[in-house]
Amino acid sequence: MKKNMGTADRIIRIILAVVMIGLFLTDAITGTWAYVLMAAAIIFLLTSVISFCPLYLPFGIKTCKEKQS
Repeated sequence: MKKNMGTADRIIRIILAVVMIGLFLTDAITGTWAYVLMAAAIIFLLTSVISFCPLYLPFGIKTCKEKQS
């Protein structure tokens, strides 16, 4: 897997994941939506850690900078 996520993209996803987890832990969101948000938060954190988003592949999106040779 080649990296296809840049630093800004990763930071935004981490911030969104922290907000979603905070909403879940404070019971601001409950029921089915709470579990949907938690799943999204986990996916955001995982993709941020590995710097790879599988949904970017079909669209050819890369937010990371290319290395100059």
